[in-house]
Amino acid sequence: MNRQRRFLSVALALCWVIAGWVAFQSNWPEIGAEARVAQAQEGKIVPYVPTPQEVVDRMLELAQVKKGDVVYDLGSGDGRIVITAAKKYGVRAIGFEIDPDRIKESRENIRKEGVGNLVEIRQQDIRTVDLSQVSVLTMYLLPEVNLMIRPNIWKQMKSGSRVVSHDFDMGDWQPVKTESIKDRSGWDHTLYLWRVTEKDASRGR
Repeated sequence: MNRQRRFLSVALALCWVIAGWVAFQSNWPEIGAEARVAQAQEGKIVPYVPTPQEVVDRMLELAQVKKGDVVYDLGSGDGRIVITAAKKYGVRAIGFEIDPDRIKESRENIRKEGVGNLVEIRQQDIRTVDLSQVSVLTMYLLPEVNLMIRPNIWKQMKSGSRVVSHDFDMGDWQPVKTESIKDRSGWDHTLYLWRVTEKDASRGR
């Protein structure tokens, strides 16, 4: 089964975080409505769906992470991407997450893996992250959220920086490479790679 369909089905089930789905709320249980309001107030715009480890590994390989890179992961969940970047490549890696539970979990994972000297988790809305210091950006968001982030990529990321998105593209910004892989459970995944160019930077101005 296509991973996009699975992700979108989860996103739809949690659609209280997406503007435009409010019309459905009147048919849902009141307790669900209360939870949706609380979650929206916390700033969650993407449901948490973990990326399988083998997909994490391939995302970083696709980005050609190397010594000296700085890796940012937007919506870092349990921290597996930034932890892997630090363990496999010895690079500085920062995850951005809004969910306190995921932040607690990821920081514990960082402690267990012994990479606290390289990895940091920041509680921050991913739409406000300054991307000017990052050379590799990873994300597993939603199509509309990717498009929210795209102007920041163009404006702030340096030419030659790499962006890898799991399952979702960025509209008319054409990737330099698209790759399909299967995880151990048989789910299909699509990975998109972009390299920021001077032309992209000019579009962001």
